[in-house]
Amino acid sequence: MSFSPPGSPPNYASEPLPMLRSPRGLATATTVLLVLTGVISLVSAGLSLYVSATAGTGSYTGPLPAETLPEGLMILGTLLQLPLMLATAVLFVIWFHRAYGNAEIFNPGAVTRSQGWAIGAWFIPVGNLFIPYTMSKEMWAASIQLRKDGSYRSVSQAPVTTWWLTWVAALVADRIFTYLYDGADTFEELSGAAAAGVPQGLLLAAATVLAIRFVRKLTALQTLKAAQGPYEAA
Repeated sequence: MSFSPPGSPPNYASEPLPMLRSPRGLATATTVLLVLTGVISLVSAGLSLYVSATAGTGSYTGPLPAETLPEGLMILGTLLQLPLMLATAVLFVIWFHRAYGNAEIFNPGAVTRSQGWAIGAWFIPVGNLFIPYTMSKEMWAASIQLRKDGSYRSVSQAPVTTWWLTWVAALVADRIFTYLYDGADTFEELSGAAAAGVPQGLLLAAATVLAIRFVRKLTALQTLKAAQGPYEAA
């Protein structure tokens, strides 16, 4: 038996409406891993500085055997960094995906890509140097409350831009370091590669600090808009 009044159109099951999902838990976990990554990056920069000075003193000469102290320290730095960076990247992308989904609900007109791009964009060669940045700016704009009169309220995008520029600089420094390190066959070449590892570690540490700022600020914007609605409180 139908529960519709006589003559009324039949009931059709409607698609479930998208729901906001809090990014706070993921933001907290991401922040913790970013802090650890930043600390390890500073340690790695210190190891690189020591190796650069040690390998370049003339105490070590000739071909580069793997069992020497300088080479061992470089391997240690890599072993400390890589697993933690991988875990941090995975959790950051999960948070990014959650936040972009919220942005689609807050202001569909402010975003130009589907939520799936919040994951896929990071794996596109060359595109991963700018697509996540444009998506971050879209999330930022969509997460800002409007003024009481409906006009746009400007909030500086500096946390987005400074984080992204530093991150790209860290990627470039990492490519240079990797190229020099992979080609190092003598202690002199290892010293040069280790010297390149110092700015790489420092830039990565700076990028993690700025990433924390971006994650916390965007999460705060989304939490406020979810609690108070699209218009700022009087």
